Amino acid sequence: METIKRKILIIDDDNFLVDMYALKFIENNFEVHTAFNGAQALDKLKGGLSPNVMLIDVIMPEMDGFEMLTQINNEKICPSCVKVILSNKSQQADIDRGDELGVAGYIVKASSTPQEVINQVIDILGKKL
Repeated sequence: METIKRKILIIDDDNFLVDMYALKFIENNFEVHTAFNGAQALDKLKGGLSPNVMLIDVIMPEMDGFEMLTQINNEKICPSCVKVILSNKSQQADIDRGDELGVAGYIVKASSTPQEVINQVIDILGKKL
């Protein structure tokens, strides 16, 4: 029996990390879409992309992850999407801000291996779907 591919939108300005996570998620039966900043991600979402989950970096040029989440919430874009922050910003204030913006998880890049990130995203999705 073929399992349904879940869609993920990876939003990060680091090309190497985007490529590496894209490959890892593809290996775990995800359909992967990418954006290199919040503005690009918003364009894709407004254009009809409806991922099951978004993996969002905080520090990016043009529009950071918090600004993007604020706009997504204000405009009610993709309300059923599960949002997970993947960032090196690990201060409690940042984690609290993510919670206020409705993220389902906050993963600190520096303390998680790629496989741990995949496992956490799958676990979060399992609780939400």
